[in-house]
Amino acid sequence: MRAVVQHDYGPAEVLHIEEVDPPTIGDGDVLVRVVAASVHAGNAMLMQGIPYVMRLGFGLSRPRNPIPGFDLAGVIEEVGSRVSSFTVGDEVFGEGRSSLAELAAAKPERLVRKPQSLAFDEAAVLVVSGLTALKAMRDVGQVQAGQSVLINGASGGVGVYAVQIAKHLGAEVTGVCGPNNVDLVRSLGADDVIDYSSTDVTRTDRRYDVILDNVGNKALADWRRLLTERGTLMPNSGTAGGRWLGTLPRMAEAAVTSRFRRQQAKTFLSTPNSADLQTLVDLVLSGAVRPVISATYSLAEAADAMSVVASGHTSGKVAILIPPAW
Repeated sequence: MRAVVQHDYGPAEVLHIEEVDPPTIGDGDVLVRVVAASVHAGNAMLMQGIPYVMRLGFGLSRPRNPIPGFDLAGVIEEVGSRVSSFTVGDEVFGEGRSSLAELAAAKPERLVRKPQSLAFDEAAVLVVSGLTALKAMRDVGQVQAGQSVLINGASGGVGVYAVQIAKHLGAEVTGVCGPNNVDLVRSLGADDVIDYSSTDVTRTDRRYDVILDNVGNKALADWRRLLTERGTLMPNSGTAGGRWLGTLPRMAEAAVTSRFRRQQAKTFLSTPNSADLQTLVDLVLSGAVRPVISATYSLAEAADAMSVVASGHTSGKVAILIPPAW
């Protein structure tokens, strides 16, 4: 099968298309023929191996898993003997292993059936970014109707979903983005949009109940100044920080300082699961959330797609279509 392969850490040029053996699945796995995948900032970090501390888990000198990718949408091609939730031919989407390939293995508990009304590329771009936004707004920030929510990086992969989910929960939403994306963020339902090139939001006088920072370009103290007395700040930029430890010092600062304040700074991880994926499906079918795709690439163009994502200036999500070879 064709797959994107990287044998070393580095820029997008380390990615190549190669013919490799299909993955083998265990009794509790499924094999998915990938129709569409998506890449995000986390993929770009793994590609580069930065911050270096990340290599402790993914390979010190080179990637332990040479085929990148997590988000996928496709068709079940094979099911393990202990799998009863899916059958061959089911259209699904969710998280898999090494999704930038024609075939990928996946755990059934990290997949959900794809509705017919949702295109494969639309489903693929929902997974990691959509689940992160859902976790942030619903579970960590516990956004309530009538609250004020600020989303820094509102036009990015997580931001476009956070805006929509916060609005669905009844919040008054302010989005911060660049000048080229103001109309996009407003079209997603933001009540107010701040262009960071002309206004420093941390120097404004408004206060917010919940702040989601997807960029990491301001000090935690600057964000805290914008919070209400019992407000919640969520630092969520995996790409901010130094080359060695990345955001770990920022996360530690958030945890320590929150112990002495009514305001809370909360970091979090979002784990793909079928229940939350189904919630995203329901939100899409109800019209509360729509997938946002800024560009679509072929599998052969995956390096170009990853280069764009690594630049940090994409709006919405980047999809990769993987048509069958025959």
